[in-house]
Amino acid sequence: MEPRFQQRKEELLADCQVPPTAFRGAVHRLEIFAQPFVASLPSPESQQHTRTYLSGLLSDLEHKNAEAIAYRYDLDRQTLQHYLGTTPWDHLPPMDVLNRQVAAVLGRPDAVLVFDPSGFPKKGDASVGVQRQWCGRLGKVENCQVGVYLGYVTDVEHVLVDFRLYLPAEWAKDRQRRKQCGIPKEVRYRTRHELALEMLDCRGALLPHGWISGDDEMGRPAWFRRKLAARHERYLLAVASNTSIRDLEAEPPPYGGHGRRPKPPFVGVRAWCEALPAEAWTRLTVRDGEKGPLEVEMVVRRVESKVERRVVGFEELLVVVRYEEGGKWKYDYHLSNAAATTPVAELARVATAEHRIEGCLKRGKSEAGLGDYQVRNWLGWHHHQALSLIAAWFLVQEADRGKKDGAGIDGAAGPPGVGADLSQGLWVRYGGAEQPRADAVAGAERIGAVVPLQGT
Repeated sequence: MEPRFQQRKEELLADCQVPPTAFRGAVHRLEIFAQPFVASLPSPESQQHTRTYLSGLLSDLEHKNAEAIAYRYDLDRQTLQHYLGTTPWDHLPPMDVLNRQVAAVLGRPDAVLVFDPSGFPKKGDASVGVQRQWCGRLGKVENCQVGVYLGYVTDVEHVLVDFRLYLPAEWAKDRQRRKQCGIPKEVRYRTRHELALEMLDCRGALLPHGWISGDDEMGRPAWFRRKLAARHERYLLAVASNTSIRDLEAEPPPYGGHGRRPKPPFVGVRAWCEALPAEAWTRLTVRDGEKGPLEVEMVVRRVESKVERRVVGFEELLVVVRYEEGGKWKYDYHLSNAAATTPVAELARVATAEHRIEGCLKRGKSEAGLGDYQVRNWLGWHHHQALSLIAAWFLVQEADRGKKDGAGIDGAAGPPGVGADLSQGLWVRYGGAEQPRADAVAGAERIGAVVPLQGT
């Protein structure tokens, strides 16, 4: 390993070291942290149960559902289940508090808003929204619920800030199941992309950002990309490998002298990439890979795309990122309405940001109980999701605090005994920010020349 990469590795390992005093006073800080969230709730009982539930989500419980949390804190399980699934408190005011805090702490004008659907495997068909549908977590069609999530990604951190439950058309039309699960009358069938636009309209003005991103499910429909452009949003969205594109920078076929001048033909994006000469690619050196320096390569072209044999009809940038894995090239494809003069380093930064929401979801599920709920109705699902996102935000702030100098001094302040509070029932867990497979891009070179690139 080169000396500069070895030095960077040592720096990263040093950042992972958390002093024993870092989490002293965590219970006291959690109480302060929870105050603006519980203040928006309607009754003292719901406020107290919210504090208890947040503590349970941040504990070392294996399954962080209402029953397990009730047992942990010696409460009647029906009381906590009633609070979660029946008590009609509105989850939106606490989510508003979360978004205001994220904007104040992490807000950057070049931040990326990332949309991602995530599936929760379920048995039976009684839980709200459950049916056989694509489950990204399992990589196949399976019985599951699907939530659409909004992540906020900056070069400092990444965190989930909003969510919507995807209600399939069959559910939206079924009056009996709607009644059993308490689905509000005003809720109608909306596609996952319509739910994403709803979150953008709700949160976009508050959260400073410069880009919209998402996986190939989000990027596939041309109408969604048009809607984003109409909102004056700059997007870079992944698309599937079977997308057909016309390279507008390629040499057109010879003109025969009659009719319209021919244009370059449409071709599958994968075949187009494989036909490119070596000098067309920009090499990006990844400094912070888990197994040493990693490298990716990029190419950017002006194109038209074709969806279901229909020409989309507007120019976009095709941004392809490829990397070697197991001796084979892997490709990520993106379409963007960014200006053709956008630096390749900036496009790479945003392309890597898309993968950060996977880290957000993994953190939420492994550290804050995002997928541990056992509720079946509409109200309970939204309550649990909101509280899980709030709990994950507390972990982000605790991790940031632990990185700063003097964390132990800060934790030592407070009433006697605060330093031992973790042994009194609250075990705060945090796995840290997820490292992307080839995302911490820090430098780029084309034919040997280095181009600076800020990591996301």
